[in-house]
Amino acid sequence: MHLILASLLQNKGRVLISILAIALGVALGYAVHAINGAAMNEFGQALQTVSGEADLTVRGPRAGFDENLYVTLARMPEIAVASPMLEADVHVVGRDESLQLLGIDVFRAWRIQPALVGEGADRLDTLRPDMVFLSPAAARWLGVAADDTLRVQVGLATIAVRVAGVLSGGGQRLGVMDIGAMQWRLQRLGVLTRIDLRLKPGVDVAQFSARLQRDLPPGVFVETPRASLDTTLRMSRAYRVNLTVLALVALFTGALLVFSTEALSVVRRRGELALLRVLGITRAGLLRLLATESLLIGAIGAALGIIIGHALASVVLSSIGADLGAGFFSGLQPRLRIEWLTIVLYGCAGVAAALIGGLVPAVEAARARPAPALKAGDEQVAYRPLHVPAIALALLALGAVLVALPPVNGLPLFGYGAIMLLMVGTIGLIPWLSALVFGRMRLPYGAIGELALSQLRGASAQTAIGLAAIVAAVSLMVAMAIMVTSFRDSLDQWLGRILPADLYVRANVTGEAGYLDVQAQRTITALPGIARVEFLRAQQIVLDPARPRVTLLARDLSARGAQTVLPLISSVRLPTAEETPPIWISEAIADLFALVPGQHVHVPLRGRSVEFAVAGIWRDYVRQSGALVIDRTLYVTLTGDDSVTDAALWLTSQANANEVVTRLRSDVPGGELLEIAAPGEIRGRSLSIFDRTFAVTYALEACAVIIGLFGLSSSVAGQVLARRRQFGMLRHIGMTRGQVSAMLSMEGALTAALGLIAGLLLGWVISLVLIHVVNRQSFHWSMNLHLPWRSLALFALAMLLLATLVAAVSGRSAMGKDVIRAVQEDW
Repeated sequence: MHLILASLLQNKGRVLISILAIALGVALGYAVHAINGAAMNEFGQALQTVSGEADLTVRGPRAGFDENLYVTLARMPEIAVASPMLEADVHVVGRDESLQLLGIDVFRAWRIQPALVGEGADRLDTLRPDMVFLSPAAARWLGVAADDTLRVQVGLATIAVRVAGVLSGGGQRLGVMDIGAMQWRLQRLGVLTRIDLRLKPGVDVAQFSARLQRDLPPGVFVETPRASLDTTLRMSRAYRVNLTVLALVALFTGALLVFSTEALSVVRRRGELALLRVLGITRAGLLRLLATESLLIGAIGAALGIIIGHALASVVLSSIGADLGAGFFSGLQPRLRIEWLTIVLYGCAGVAAALIGGLVPAVEAARARPAPALKAGDEQVAYRPLHVPAIALALLALGAVLVALPPVNGLPLFGYGAIMLLMVGTIGLIPWLSALVFGRMRLPYGAIGELALSQLRGASAQTAIGLAAIVAAVSLMVAMAIMVTSFRDSLDQWLGRILPADLYVRANVTGEAGYLDVQAQRTITALPGIARVEFLRAQQIVLDPARPRVTLLARDLSARGAQTVLPLISSVRLPTAEETPPIWISEAIADLFALVPGQHVHVPLRGRSVEFAVAGIWRDYVRQSGALVIDRTLYVTLTGDDSVTDAALWLTSQANANEVVTRLRSDVPGGELLEIAAPGEIRGRSLSIFDRTFAVTYALEACAVIIGLFGLSSSVAGQVLARRRQFGMLRHIGMTRGQVSAMLSMEGALTAALGLIAGLLLGWVISLVLIHVVNRQSFHWSMNLHLPWRSLALFALAMLLLATLVAAVSGRSAMGKDVIRAVQEDW
């Protein structure tokens, strides 16, 4: 143990950086897992509160289905209890987020979902038409108590409801009303959105579910509560998995730093280790000695990472939220829990990363023959096997093959594997590449330049060892920077494409209970200063019970044509007049349902299935689960629903936008509830949401930069300090300190330049995989490639200057020691 501690203390700077790198990877992975676990646990409990003891759930579109289906189900002999429910996300006046409102039959819900029955002084309060029970989370969020009044938006009007009390539990923000009162107050008479079923003992759930599904109207499906939870969580799965993979990549970079630290340490101590072999330590004993060093680095880093990760998770939950800014778990207030199994797993991952990183140097040192290793210069042959590029090329070829493979269960697992192989393969090529580049390079700086190149040529393996973590960190940062920039710029261009009007009006700030009726539409169209209005109706429907709801958009397409309204990315195939009507699908729909222009798709509308022909595919960055667009005139004909949720306004050339907004507020009944924004405001708000969503990604980029900078400085300093004998000899033959510093500056600059070029190229390749494979298979969004030239140039320049500076400073530090003694060490 004394030898181990002495070695670690002798290299404390590089050891500290390795510990921090392992800690960073563990912290990021543990924090992401802890946050996701807390959110999913809370979300699962919220769904459990709503479904209660139900065996099956019948659910339909958010617009609802005919309540007569409840009567049919309640009379079936296999069903013990059927509990009807009406769900709606409503806008509470004065709040920027919606409140989930549930309408229940208290007498039925008491037998299946007792947690939804309020604990008031009078149980009959639930039946009163103006009463609502709130969950504890909703009461805290709204800052209300019993007998307080809330104002809820319905259409362009508001209704007042009184808080009857607080539910027994639940971490989700929700309110509960009598189902009849909610149907009446929200103007949704005769409509339900779900029915929870508890079957009689002995009834086979699977068989009954299959038989029941055949009798349900189109767009209404039956499923188990667990299946409903899985479907909902599937929306956030790709985002959660991507963050976890990025954290593991950070841990992989930490392992490379451990490899670099241990390899340079072993090379510098090669004579000492050989002496230990001569004194009687066996190869196995030496291997255990070196492995224990890596084990200590990993253990300390893992422990520190768990502590940092737990603190980071707490901060993120309180500031960004359980959805990590992505909007998947809005309304949840989860509590962070300590899960010892997770702690053990991520702790073991950190230790394993360090052990794997130190394995190759330890094995090489144990296999070295003691006699040659005692002689100076033997360290140059220590890593000669690294010069074989065949394995690295094979890994790169395999990575290229994996890129073309399809996703596995909706996840780009082969894409992740391709990225890892590309990183490992490129790092494996660095020794061969450095020998090739420096072997053919010539510098116009006389003897100093030749000495610098001679060192790089003779120690190409050592140079490659130092570059391993640098290339990994730089490539990760570059890849993420290119991917995020491409996504953000594509989003900005897309917003400019879909926001051609002068003003945009939305009926509801949040929620789905707001709408514009026919009278409000006529009033808006007739306002002075408005040249043209296009209306839109948005609602969520179910195409596949195994997938989340998709959005159906009914738009006024006849005025300009869908080709000019939608950002199409496919050819257009319009059906003839005799064929089925056209429908325009987003990329997500095309991918998830394997549809192309010309194929037909059945869409449930008001209890019947309507066949459409796919006319084209359009790009949509808003709705990950997919969107469909049909003409609003056809929608009104098929459904009888003439209400709208949004309006796009084109103003006359003489109109003033502020005056039009004032008229909208004053002349439209309930106009003060309208959300009105110009295209610039919407673009700014959308990009702000984007930046918040990718806050974690930005943090990972910053971490990659920090790892790269520290790894670069550690590598350069380590190699310089290990060459004290060489500096002593150069000083003895007449080289000045300035000349040695100039030589080291050249070496540092050339080494960093090679690492930066390799990292930039590898990062560019990985970004292509992220954009065209991982992102497309995860979120079904395509984007155009945009390179952040200025940011990448500044980053490369900073890294290059730092490497040069560190090499020069480290050289002066090494030369400040007793150069005569350094030379004597070689006698």
